[in-house]
Amino acid sequence: MQTENQTSPALRSCKNYVGGEFVDGGRPFEIRNPATGDVHAHAFEADADIVDAAVAAAANALKGDWGQMPLAKRRQMLNAIADGIEARFDDFVEAEIADTGKPYSLADHLDIPRGAANFRIFSDAVANLSTETFQQDTPDGGKALNYAVRKPLGVVGIISPWNLPLLLMTWKAAPAMACGNAVIVKPSEETPSSTTLLGEVMSSVGVPDGAFNVVHGFGPDSAGELLTKHPGVRAITFTGETRTGEAIMKAAAANVKALSFELGGKNAAIVFADADMDAAIAGLARAAFLNTGQVCLAPERIYVERSVFDTFVAGLKGKAEALKPGLPHADGVDFGPLISEEHREKVLGYYQLAVDEGATVVTGGGALDLDDAAARGYFVEPTVWTGLSHDARVCREEIFGPACAVIPFDTEEEAIRLANDSEYGLASSIWTTDMSRAHRVGEAMEVGISWVNCWFLRDLRTPFGGVKMSGIGREGGVHSINFYSEPSNICIKL
Repeated sequence: MQTENQTSPALRSCKNYVGGEFVDGGRPFEIRNPATGDVHAHAFEADADIVDAAVAAAANALKGDWGQMPLAKRRQMLNAIADGIEARFDDFVEAEIADTGKPYSLADHLDIPRGAANFRIFSDAVANLSTETFQQDTPDGGKALNYAVRKPLGVVGIISPWNLPLLLMTWKAAPAMACGNAVIVKPSEETPSSTTLLGEVMSSVGVPDGAFNVVHGFGPDSAGELLTKHPGVRAITFTGETRTGEAIMKAAAANVKALSFELGGKNAAIVFADADMDAAIAGLARAAFLNTGQVCLAPERIYVERSVFDTFVAGLKGKAEALKPGLPHADGVDFGPLISEEHREKVLGYYQLAVDEGATVVTGGGALDLDDAAARGYFVEPTVWTGLSHDARVCREEIFGPACAVIPFDTEEEAIRLANDSEYGLASSIWTTDMSRAHRVGEAMEVGISWVNCWFLRDLRTPFGGVKMSGIGREGGVHSINFYSEPSNICIKL
């Protein structure tokens, strides 16, 4: 695909997008395809001048056409963005695959459809919200009417992750823009392509200059830190690793920015003996290995009632060994690489640590040896462990790879205690046919979302986020709208 910001059909060029145009400047850095290890693009690191220009462009948009745009027109614009993504659907799929190496079927069925749908969902959400109205008696015997109006925060910085690049970025950009904010997106340095491509869509559908901006780069001493510390940015929303969230919180403190974080997880699943075992095995195999385990909601700890433990482990082993790794477009491939060589070394380090801590490796446990171009990719084996203590490091620390420890339990109380014994609290998955138990255990989980007899089933109107070290704030439906806008009260004496 040849676009206005590419230097050749073979090598994508991801420039910074500021004030409605792609700008020259910035230090180039390589983007590698994780499935082959080959360089497929260059991105350009935004320096302080480019970040300043992006903030100025966003501020000007709020004073100009974007800030003055009526809600009905803004909603039409959001739907036009969704239409624009779908019109270039194949381009977005290929950009996402090139950056992440994930199977075509995953990008085609999840990443890009949700990326477009987010704009439509929040176009509807922002139109269907009420605000408070109160009538009061005044001290002089009269009356007054109080009512609230929603106002945008201003310039919003979005720092998005590499595992679901377009989906998770638009999950933030769409509600922020729906509320009338101007946004500056800093995509992961690993996956800049689909966000850059969205800049082209913004221009093509007529989004006012400066309402959507993109700056590329890294975190510390780069675009991420510059954006987080910038006094002209009123809010930061971030999805990613917990330690990075801590650093962002410290950097943002000086200007008292609003913050929304969806951070790491060490999620637990609980399988009771009365569960539909085939469904539990299939559901948790998908949960553990989808996107090569690079999903913040993936269960890395699976607690199984002792009487069905062996049956479950054997079934999960079979599902893991049935996965087909390989290049994204190859027939039947449903298991991709990790995002980078560095991340593969981290995951392989945990694979070795598990053995050192006494794990029985049921299946996997090492790097994948593939043929052809995939031999240079960052592939590891889907891995299942038993024999580990609940207190082992691999059961406490987030791995973010295709690996899980299966641990037996004897009572409901024990399962709840083990599942909640974590510094994280993002999600849980509970499998039982006893609906009284389902409600009881679901409520007892110290997490932002408890799934019962399912995983990753999302109603985008519902609150989403973590507790403890898994984040602050909630996203989804009215919860997103409440973060990206603030109520202002008007009191009229009658």
